[in-house]
Amino acid sequence: MDVHFLTWAITIAGIIGLLFFDFFSHVRTPHEPTIRESAVWSGVYIGIAILFGVGVGVFSNWTFGGEYFAGYITEKALSVDNLFVFLIIMTSFAVPRIYQQKVLLVGIAIALLSRGLFIAAGVVIIENFSWVFYLFGILLFWLAYSQVKGGHGDDEKDEADSKLIRALRRVIPTSKDYDGQKLTTKVDGKRLFTPLFLVMVAIGLTDVLFALDSIPAIFGLTQEAYIVFTANAFSLLGLRQLYFLISGLLERLVYLAQGLAVILAFIGVKLLFHALHVNEVPFINGGEPITWIPEIPIWFSLGFIVLTIAVATVASLAKTRRDARAKASVTTNTDGDH
Repeated sequence: MDVHFLTWAITIAGIIGLLFFDFFSHVRTPHEPTIRESAVWSGVYIGIAILFGVGVGVFSNWTFGGEYFAGYITEKALSVDNLFVFLIIMTSFAVPRIYQQKVLLVGIAIALLSRGLFIAAGVVIIENFSWVFYLFGILLFWLAYSQVKGGHGDDEKDEADSKLIRALRRVIPTSKDYDGQKLTTKVDGKRLFTPLFLVMVAIGLTDVLFALDSIPAIFGLTQEAYIVFTANAFSLLGLRQLYFLISGLLERLVYLAQGLAVILAFIGVKLLFHALHVNEVPFINGGEPITWIPEIPIWFSLGFIVLTIAVATVASLAKTRRDARAKASVTTNTDGDH
């Protein structure tokens, strides 16, 4: 896929423009978004992402369009999983709801910058060292196992976040209380950072770690740098609105971790197949490609990802509904006994 420098420049300028628009139109004035506001703007950003993907398909070809949509859906699903951790961090810092938008937007900006650097490095490594596909595949299998083992609300994950917060507090001199939406404040004549600054740093650092699973995952679906970057960027844009829209739904997606594990493992298989197909490792088949191993087509990848997310979501909602009914039944029986 040959992308002109001007196309890159216009795309990056457009993404930065959307971030500035988000800040000046919604975040600059502190407030807690309503469900309606969150739903409308989530729809707008998803619509922009879809239109962009259609544009890739029409003006390039639908193979690249399919790669974009597969990457975008995967990254969006992973970003929803990341919202669980954002929720834990926000709760740990007791961030007032009216300031959470600003924290999330700054976190998204940091994520875009860090992922851009990861993608640039990944493209260079892949172009020069094809054996890295083996490493990416193994990493995705490990991440899939971690998803299944951990899940949401895992004690180890909560403890890791607590350790991060304690470490940041030791390094960064921080006041105990918030001072509106200020990032610094004076306490007894001494200039200190506020907890709002600290939570921004925590979310930014956490998202850098999230890139360790999202970047290998999307490189398993496409090696086109432009598609990798734009799929990541559009999955992050609108994440702020999505946080407020589904914050009450997050705890009900009990099988999301398992669904993501299946997706990551599938992409790991796809990566290993591709690695064997372009093999240059001397101790595997004498350093020659194994051409009889099939390349998994992008239409199959896209369908598999969509189906897996749909099954995980439906199964999660069905389970939480059954659990709620069972709990209500037990409560009714207990009250009846009294």
